Amino acid sequence: MSYAQRKELTGNRTMSIIFTAIVVGGLMYAIITGLAYNVIKKTAENLKVIDVEEQPPPPEEPPPPPKDMPDVPPPPVTPPPLVRMNTPPPPIQVIESPVIPPPIPPVVAAPPAPPAPPPPRKVQSAQSAKGDLRTLFSADDYPASALSAGAEGTVRASLTIGPDGRVASCNVTQSSGNGSLDSATCNILRRRAKFTPAKDSNGQPVSDTITTPPIRWQLEG
Repeated sequence: MSYAQRKELTGNRTMSIIFTAIVVGGLMYAIITGLAYNVIKKTAENLKVIDVEEQPPPPEEPPPPPKDMPDVPPPPVTPPPLVRMNTPPPPIQVIESPVIPPPIPPVVAAPPAPPAPPPPRKVQSAQSAKGDLRTLFSADDYPASALSAGAEGTVRASLTIGPDGRVASCNVTQSSGNGSLDSATCNILRRRAKFTPAKDSNGQPVSDTITTPPIRWQLEG
């Protein structure tokens, strides 16, 4: 027998074995499935369900106390220690009271000052020590500028006499028209005039004002 023939016979045998196993397996599955179904169906029909109520067990009786056992009191129960919690103090409330300003003292008006006493009344005017003031002037007092200009005229002045009797000031109230003659008049009166000072009602010397008589400046001719 050749190698090819042996190979062909081996293949055919294998296929036959496989086919036979498939057919046998299918028959066994059909038989087992059908028999199991019939058995289960028949058993279910013959089965009778009986509800059995389960009785509760009887209560257990407490065991008798042992004999000759001393009565021992139960141990004291110690309460758990108190835990003190440090609670913060309540907040301090600061109540600000309104600031009340101090009362304003009433304004007391000062009493009016008493009126000043009236000044002492002048009872005596200043008097020229030499009488007429015109006697204080001479031809030698003629100013040179007025001489060369040929100026002439009349001068009157207001004199303030101090408590010492001397001329404190001189103001020309009537001019001669020539400044040299006016200035010469006041200069001579301040240097030469002497007065008895005026006096008040208390007899004290006081200042006084007088007006001079007309003082005539005239060239000799």
